[in-house]
Amino acid sequence: VQLQASGGGLVQTGDSLRLSCAASGRTFAGAPRGWFRQAPGKEREFVAAISWNGGSTYLSDSVKGRFTISRDNAKNTVYLQMNSLKPEDTAVYYCAASRPPYNSDIVYYTQVGGFDYWGQGTQVTVSS
Repeated sequence: VQLQASGGGLVQTGDSLRLSCAASGRTFAGAPRGWFRQAPGKEREFVAAISWNGGSTYLSDSVKGRFTISRDNAKNTVYLQMNSLKPEDTAVYYCAASRPPYNSDIVYYTQVGGFDYWGQGTQVTVSS
């Protein structure tokens, strides 16, 4: 099983980026998926989560209104659209997926321990 995150880069304040996380090795069509990030010297923090069918999403307060999480189960891929980027968004972004049994409460997936599979991370750097 592999989660491949891509789409990071160096941008300026106010710019947009779209991260993708493609899964291979098994289907995650029925699994909640998520995005976390980790800045240097800080713990990994929750960014966004999405239910298996996209019907429920949850975003951290720090990105609400600027970021959107979505998924395409046919492509086994989850996306993170990031708009109005700020320097404090600078971090390595990690995608994650869970395995059964699944929790029906999307808030459960705001914690690192809610996920079992992790991608390698993609760097996002926002310059001021």
